[in-house]
Amino acid sequence: MIDLRNLETFVWVARLGGFRLAAEKLNMTQPAISARIALLEEDLRLQLFETRPRRGVLTPSGQELLRYAERILALKDDMVRAVGGNTSYKVALKIGVPETIVHTWLAILVDTLSRNHPTLTLDVEVDSTTNLREGISTGRLDIAITNGPCNDPKIRSEFLCAFPMAWMASTSLPIERNGADLASLTAYPVITFRRGTAPYGTIREFLDRNGFATARMFASSAIAGIVRMGLDGIGTCVLPPAVLQQELLDGRMVILDAGIKLPPLDFYVNASRDADVWLTQQITDTTIKVARASLERLAADQRI
Repeated sequence: MIDLRNLETFVWVARLGGFRLAAEKLNMTQPAISARIALLEEDLRLQLFETRPRRGVLTPSGQELLRYAERILALKDDMVRAVGGNTSYKVALKIGVPETIVHTWLAILVDTLSRNHPTLTLDVEVDSTTNLREGISTGRLDIAITNGPCNDPKIRSEFLCAFPMAWMASTSLPIERNGADLASLTAYPVITFRRGTAPYGTIREFLDRNGFATARMFASSAIAGIVRMGLDGIGTCVLPPAVLQQELLDGRMVILDAGIKLPPLDFYVNASRDADVWLTQQITDTTIKVARASLERLAADQRI
């Protein structure tokens, strides 16, 4: 009799193209993965993976088994959901998010998912969009929120939300809040997201195009670092005001109205097309609702 755990292991090795990636995905050691595949091959009396050039390549028998294995596992999930609903559907989900989400509505999302899926275990990874795209493409992550879509045909990308961007500064800096010109904004270093990100490139191009090619830019991979430098008066900040709600409310930071229209920071939610469609779509839908409701509340309060 075939062990479904061995069958699931086989599917992940096949999907991810290797034993090491499957071990990371399933939180197992590579020897444990190898042992499960060996047991499955013994049960079926078949060789499922080529020994060369790498262990993740399916044999013809393995390719045929994969089609049946995916259907069997999908049917098993459907059965569990139909019989027990959310309370019996136990799964661990790995979600990758950028830091902007951490500073805005991540806590609301986690709380909502916890209440809607009481048996769901969440593993949240905070990283750059580049690494999150790599994580969702290789299967290390089940869902990833990225700045811009993931252009991998194996990945479903849905528009999530757009954060307005603004020029801001500490009230300790002698800059006019209304009517500030670009010269006064760039009299100090411009502090924003790290070099190589879309916001950094957009701001650099904007400054160069408007005759401020020599304007200094300070970049940070951590929003907390950008905010700290801004509060200390080191320079002006270009960030989504949504991540500085407390600092804006207590008057330590102000939005500078210079008549400059900055493009918003667009985020997408991404999931593998091979993943459990029912669950990932449930999580995706919840994420979209939470993100948009949070930004609507902020806009209604006239805080962004």
